Amino acid sequence: MAAPQPLDMADLKRRMQGALATLKTEFGGLRTGRASASLLEPIHVDAYGSSMPLNQVATINVPEPRMISVQVWDRGMVVSVDKAIRNAGIGLNPQVDGTLIRVPIPPLSEERRKELAKLAAKYAEQARVAVRNVRRDGMDHLKRLEKEHVISADEHKKQADDVQKATDATIKDIDAALQHKEQEIMQV
Repeated sequence: MAAPQPLDMADLKRRMQGALATLKTEFGGLRTGRASASLLEPIHVDAYGSSMPLNQVATINVPEPRMISVQVWDRGMVVSVDKAIRNAGIGLNPQVDGTLIRVPIPPLSEERRKELAKLAAKYAEQARVAVRNVRRDGMDHLKRLEKEHVISADEHKKQADDVQKATDATIKDIDAALQHKEQEIMQV
């Protein structure tokens, strides 16, 4: 059996940062009171016999704070894009004008703001769990290395401290991103 590989801290940190990046992408899809092109990014359109991201069939712009405009490239796709936005479950009501679709962003009710804040907290908790899973993988790897006498107990403790520091730093970043998103959602 081959000797186990040493712990790759760069890989662990990259995986933890991946969880944070995924969280930020999910936050981009959460609607706040302001228009944002990222609000429509998760939407897929039935186009040419397959499901395609909206930004591959149209140009998304934000001409004013409470309006998103979607310029559809192919006139035949306008109905599909309109339907995809309506059915995305984000509470938007697009208005079609030729190949241009205007999507007004209505102000959020207090109840809807609270729902979005809860959803943001749920996304953050999923990211924390992903980071803790990466930490667990790293710690298990260190235990295996020590058990097979590849590293000493002191080296195990030192590297375990490094893994914990990376975990703490990433979770702190997740908490900061959540706090920022909650403030953004709750602003009137």
